[in-house]
Amino acid sequence: MVRFMKLLTRDERPPGEEPVSDLVPELEVSRAKRVRVLLAAACAPLLFSFTTIAAVLAVVSFTADRSRFSATGALLSAGPGWLASWQVEIDLGGHPLGVLPLMPTLVVGWLVARAAARAARRGGGRTPADAIPVVTVIAGSHALFGVLVALLAGGSPVDVNPLTAFCVPGLLAGLAAIAGVAKGCGLPAAVRDRFDPVAVQGLRAGGLGLAALIACGAVVFTTATAFSWSTVDGLFEPGFGASFGLFVLSVAYLPNAVVAALSFTTGPGFSVGSLTVGMFGYQEGKLPGVPLLAGVPSHHAVWWPALLLLPALVGALVGWRIRAIDDDPMLRMRAVAVAGALVAFGCVVLGTLSGGRLGDGPFDPVSVPVGVASVIAFCWIVVPGGFVAFFAGAHDAPEPPGEPEVEEDLAEPEEDEPVEEESEPEAEEPAEDVDEAPAEDEAEPEPETEPEQDGAVDDAVTDSTDGSGDESTPGDDR
Repeated sequence: MVRFMKLLTRDERPPGEEPVSDLVPELEVSRAKRVRVLLAAACAPLLFSFTTIAAVLAVVSFTADRSRFSATGALLSAGPGWLASWQVEIDLGGHPLGVLPLMPTLVVGWLVARAAARAARRGGGRTPADAIPVVTVIAGSHALFGVLVALLAGGSPVDVNPLTAFCVPGLLAGLAAIAGVAKGCGLPAAVRDRFDPVAVQGLRAGGLGLAALIACGAVVFTTATAFSWSTVDGLFEPGFGASFGLFVLSVAYLPNAVVAALSFTTGPGFSVGSLTVGMFGYQEGKLPGVPLLAGVPSHHAVWWPALLLLPALVGALVGWRIRAIDDDPMLRMRAVAVAGALVAFGCVVLGTLSGGRLGDGPFDPVSVPVGVASVIAFCWIVVPGGFVAFFAGAHDAPEPPGEPEVEEDLAEPEEDEPVEEESEPEAEEPAEDVDEAPAEDEAEPEPETEPEQDGAVDDAVTDSTDGSGDESTPGDDR
């Protein structure tokens, strides 16, 4: 037993290569296993997302009224549906479809991020360099699959630009893969080391502000839909097939509606064809008969500007988050500016992805004023956030107002030195006896008292002329 324990605990390293810590080193992953892991990360989200989209389209087609179900048609439509889930604009019989649902994009992005995180963990990825193969393989596979679908769709009523089908899925899949491997491969720590700490704090506060603005849009949309529930119920048809299709369509475009509500809450608003809904303006127009749009108001209301309190509170929240990052108010203001820039950029991305062309009919286009919305979102973060961050944070303590007066008081005794000379007559009294002065000097040999009595002795000597010779004798003896 003892021999067996010695074999287990024996150190196989040669002398001089002892471990510097008690941590057990992980086994190196073989090249073959790493290749298998990368292939699984590239193919698994592709197959799962394509199969899911094909299944959803097949169920909608099967349950729809007055329609003939075809498995081949469901499979053929799954390719353009997969491209639409990656925000690739498609052309249906010469009519552009650019306003694409964001919910499938979020789902497939989550699948890619999860597959990337699993691949990095199984492949032993611990550094940012280990994340490069995972991100590259996933982005490349989605780009190639998008080109393949675009080429196979050629000659059919569905037309897709191959270059767009290559770039957009590859870019979005790469970003999703980066988000998945970020934590496991130490990307946040690498970013913190390379960026200014104040800028990093501003980015964190900006992410919080963007999430809070999206939450405000969700609250406004949910409230408007709840107050219009009778309209929502009336838009669903009695048959299960049509109602199920409208339900799936509303869920798919739910994030688009939240972004539109966010733009309305901050001020700029949104438009669907000729209909324009803004905080300070309204233009009537037609709307599609979709339950998701039941909460869109039919006329302007005077109380709408009260909703501007929500983005103001979000800006104050960002400022409150930044107030304690540094004692210098100017550094806090710079962090607020970084947070506002991130929120403005996020509004540009969300507004661009939420809108687009909707055929050539009366509902074309669906848009959010991206430029105006980004500038206004930046102001909503910087103005109230800067005010809170500046005044709620620490400041340098002011100088005490009494210090200059204290210095003047300390300087006054130097000007009043002649007053001390008035006490010289008191020092002349011991000068009457000339012999006492040398005796006092001999009795006090400490040098510390000599400066105090030098003035008195010198005055006594100058006032008495008879004792001048006697004082020289004690000085010579010493």
